[in-house]
Amino acid sequence: MLFETLHAQAQRLTTSLAPLGGEGEIVWYRWGSGPVLVLLHGGTGSWRHWVRNIGFLAESYTVLAADMPGLGESAMAPGPAEPHSVAAALAASLAELLGPERLYDLAGFSFGSNIGTHLAAIEGAHVRSHTIIGAASLGFQRQPVELLKIRDKQGEERMATHRLNLNALMLKNPANIDDEAVRIQEWNTVNARLRSRGFASGSSLKDQLPHVAAPMRAIWGEFDQVAWPHIPQRLAMLHEARPELISHIIPGAGHWVMYEAPDAFNAALLRMLQAK
Repeated sequence: MLFETLHAQAQRLTTSLAPLGGEGEIVWYRWGSGPVLVLLHGGTGSWRHWVRNIGFLAESYTVLAADMPGLGESAMAPGPAEPHSVAAALAASLAELLGPERLYDLAGFSFGSNIGTHLAAIEGAHVRSHTIIGAASLGFQRQPVELLKIRDKQGEERMATHRLNLNALMLKNPANIDDEAVRIQEWNTVNARLRSRGFASGSSLKDQLPHVAAPMRAIWGEFDQVAWPHIPQRLAMLHEARPELISHIIPGAGHWVMYEAPDAFNAALLRMLQAK
């Protein structure tokens, strides 16, 4: 499995939440060399959301992928369980890891795009560019997606339910739901304590747009289950709010676009990161 290879190659880094009045650590994984690229995963997720992208991106960048507070291996951030407190904890963590002269590109997937926009607003000139991927929290009504409960299921029935949920929310084509996707979903679900789904229908990301100094970029899969069928309206709003925005729609892909269409996604993100 690709995850095991990446995990073995990574450097694991931690910062303490104690200076912020919290308990435990924020966990990061690092690969590659060169300019720093910070990756923020989606809700009920971990750095594993990026398994099909890290190897490619690490050829050009120092990739620094978080387990965001309350998700994966990282402890809950102090304060209310909402985007700004998570972003503030990440900002303090990055200051410790990268120092006062830090400069990095930022890319966030789904809930990570919301957190990333709050982080970019906090970090100001430290952020070179900010890419939102599969973004919600833009003030549009979200299409209802019914997910099946898994907590009462075990074994093959549990894995089959994960496959159904992945097809309902994350991946457009059932043929793209391989064993690794199911294993990632299972691990992420078991290790999630922060409940982020309720923020997707609000305007938390949109409200931060005026406060972000970095140039912005946006990527969606054509059939993103969180945004469809209103992706054009979302893009129109973003282009009006941020005239410098570079955007790209990846044909045939769903919400977890960087897993379902990694080659197209990797190429699009690299172009955006290198755009002037």
